[in-house]
Amino acid sequence: MEVVASLSRSHPFHCPLRLRHKRSCNISQLSLSQFRACKEPFAGCSTYKQGVLWNSSTLNGASCIPRKHVFVPWYNYLQEFNQPVVHKQAKASRPVAVRSELAGTGIPDSTRYVISADITFGSRVRGIGFYAVTAIAAILLIVLMIAQHPFVLLFDQYRRRAQFSVAKIWASLTVAPFFKIEYERLENLPPPDVPAVYVSNHQSFLDIYTLLTLGRSFKFISKTGIFLFPIIGWAMYMLGVIPLKRMDSRSQMECLKRCMDLLKKGASVFFFPEGTRSKDGKLCAFKRGAFSVAAKVGVPVVPITLIGTGKIMPTGLEGILNPGSVKVIIHKPIEGSDAAVMCNEARNAIAEALQHQG
Repeated sequence: MEVVASLSRSHPFHCPLRLRHKRSCNISQLSLSQFRACKEPFAGCSTYKQGVLWNSSTLNGASCIPRKHVFVPWYNYLQEFNQPVVHKQAKASRPVAVRSELAGTGIPDSTRYVISADITFGSRVRGIGFYAVTAIAAILLIVLMIAQHPFVLLFDQYRRRAQFSVAKIWASLTVAPFFKIEYERLENLPPPDVPAVYVSNHQSFLDIYTLLTLGRSFKFISKTGIFLFPIIGWAMYMLGVIPLKRMDSRSQMECLKRCMDLLKKGASVFFFPEGTRSKDGKLCAFKRGAFSVAAKVGVPVVPITLIGTGKIMPTGLEGILNPGSVKVIIHKPIEGSDAAVMCNEARNAIAEALQHQG
């Protein structure tokens, strides 16, 4: 039985695999070895459930003509040669691991924290104690912040060093009973009266507490919704935290302009260039907004590496507090006029510190 068709050159996508043997030959004159050499290009058509039509006189081409219910497996032709058909057993599917181009830039696998479903009772108790301490400290210290705020606006409107001193006390009182913070290379910090752009990796909710203990009056950038919380929102307002609507491009531009104005008036600003907290400890790609601001204003960028906060309070499990310690590494300030170069240098410095400490 012979089925005939010719190659449709006007529709090259009908058959992704074309016949490589262009010579003329008759099917009845084909040997088994020749047929096996010819059948491979036609086998790809069967995946699309299309019929394979052969020319009765020549094998100068083939085309797959769509037929919804036609399926002609190639081994049917072997049966016409009276050859046994061997069905290979389908291999079980295996999981495939896809490696990201950003893989390997964060904490090594041996130290990468994993969110476990088995949360100990002690971690839950510590979490409750942590929020109880921070709430009590905030309630007591907010009174002092409110009392001194008029004088801060009058004498130190942009830096607000007195308010940040209170914030440092609040953060230190909160973390002291639960974990220890170790500082390295504090000599790299610019003087308090020198404006700069500070950047850091972001692993946990504890990053803000840790950074406030440095005693630098840099302005954070926060979502507008957090300003609505009592006490915490009031404190953020008095500290001069910059509000941001993440999905609003106009709000982003206003945020960058405000950062530039603060830097020109002598205040410092702080950015998390990753944009969000890391869920597995890896260092994500950096956005260039912070570095563009620094390059335009002409201030240095100070990279900071935070290690251990993600293990103590993992992202998504803010209700627990695991035992552990935190390390803060201050890198040398980076100066320049090219935002892309400054961004790469800052990210490389933080990535190397994460890998070395791992």
